[in-house]
Amino acid sequence: MKLSPAQLDRAAGTLVATAAGDALGAGYEFGPALPASASVTMKGGGPFGFDPAEWTDDTSMAVTIATSILDALDAGQSAAGERSLSGMVTGWQAWAAESKDVGAQTGSVLRRAAHLMAAGKAADQAAFAAARGHHESAGRSAGNGSLMRTAPVALAFLSSAAGLWEAAGRISALTHYEADSTEACQLWTAAIRHAVLEGELDVRVGLPLLDDGRAEVWRSRIDVAEASHPCDFKNNGWVVEAFQGAWSAIFRALASAGAVGPEALRLSLEMPSAEEMTRTLLPRLPEV
Repeated sequence: MKLSPAQLDRAAGTLVATAAGDALGAGYEFGPALPASASVTMKGGGPFGFDPAEWTDDTSMAVTIATSILDALDAGQSAAGERSLSGMVTGWQAWAAESKDVGAQTGSVLRRAAHLMAAGKAADQAAFAAARGHHESAGRSAGNGSLMRTAPVALAFLSSAAGLWEAAGRISALTHYEADSTEACQLWTAAIRHAVLEGELDVRVGLPLLDDGRAEVWRSRIDVAEASHPCDFKNNGWVVEAFQGAWSAIFRALASAGAVGPEALRLSLEMPSAEEMTRTLLPRLPEV
């Protein structure tokens, strides 16, 4: 697929923005919502002692997704096939062994997967089984972790909306079994793809790919996000409220300023953990 210079710029901006938004929010992670007057910098610190301008586990996992996809494509394999997915799992496991922070659910799944791999299971299948096992033992698994890392998937499937939809769901399911996580990743990744290709923001663009019942559930959730303030979504460790809070920040910035950029980021920091997601949808769009 041949991309225009503007599309290439937006594609590059997607990954840079993921890291920049994450580093901006790292020092505020798990902290209280910030007032509008607060000065926000890449200060580092926080509960995990990040260095200034250091990104968190979310970007580290996104980088592994990107490099695993590239490795698979260079080998003539599918971007979401066994080689790519297994590379993600083993890459995450190696990173997790030395990381300052690994999400609780993700860490649990990766450890479960390691035991299954030691018994001879392929890494990707081990992860799928481990994610399901975690869900069955915990009774839920719709944390926000897989949503935070999904941006690179959009760039691998700019030429195929259907391929993106399947890949985003499978990559999410490596660690997050519940349908809410799968669908949130599919919708957000589809919106990133649309932003890169068309230069516009439309978080509803993927709704027709859901069945009617689930599409209506998400349409209602998006409507609530647009009628609310980012700080209303306090349970943002849940993937649905993380999605809603990030979209609320973007929507409010568009409504108040007619453009996206710093205002959307400031609003997202009123709901800590949304800033990285918010930034993935602002990849060098006009007026950013």
